[in-house]
Amino acid sequence: MNKKFFKLFTVMILALALTACSSQAPTREAQPQTKNQSAGSSEAESPEKDASGFVSLAEAVPDVILEIRYYSEYNFVGDRIDGYEEPCALISKEAAAALGEAARDAEEQGYMLKIYDAYRPQTAVNDFIAWAEDVDDTRMKEYFYPELDKSVLFDQGYIAEKSGHSRGSTVDLTIFDMSAGKEVDMGGTFDYFGERSHPDYVGDLTEEQINNRNILKNIMVENGFKPLDTEWWHFTLENEPYPDTYFDFPVSEDSIPAA
Repeated sequence: MNKKFFKLFTVMILALALTACSSQAPTREAQPQTKNQSAGSSEAESPEKDASGFVSLAEAVPDVILEIRYYSEYNFVGDRIDGYEEPCALISKEAAAALGEAARDAEEQGYMLKIYDAYRPQTAVNDFIAWAEDVDDTRMKEYFYPELDKSVLFDQGYIAEKSGHSRGSTVDLTIFDMSAGKEVDMGGTFDYFGERSHPDYVGDLTEEQINNRNILKNIMVENGFKPLDTEWWHFTLENEPYPDTYFDFPVSEDSIPAA
């Protein structure tokens, strides 16, 4: 075999080998990223951070009184709660609409709704858990759980890993008597840990206190909310829009997207 023929034969063999490799491992075309695949898509990666379905309660239902306890130090912890960046209330659009109807019904009876809490971020719930685990911190015991040892708060359900408030359609509230210029007497304070807080508790309550609880319950139930059997102040929208999502964006007007 002469040198010229040998070189030609070698080139042919190499060409065949390259062709075979190319057919076995085709080049994959780069696919454009969709919105859900992009790194900047917080909605796809973290739906619990999406506040697009929420509104400021003060703007949606201006005829309510706000006393956001977890922004203050007057609560069962004794400190401002993590996640409450402003003394405002956020709530799902659907719950806001129903609460607006409840506010109108209350006004017709001579009352205003007074809001203690609405949407509660998971960050705040985690703060509650950390507080409950510190059994030595009992600064607010005489005001909120005088009948209980702090060590039983988990077992008895007063503190839990998740809260319905984080789903965005639950509200804690009372009613304010416009003629008297003060909130009505419910026979027990908001966030009191004990049987006295049960809506059907009678015990040593007066007829007026029992009646006041029923007025609040009737207003809320007639406008699409369901009560909780352990807290007279707690109501959740019957057809809540996010039954399986526990949101975790701050309680702040800045969390609500601009219209």
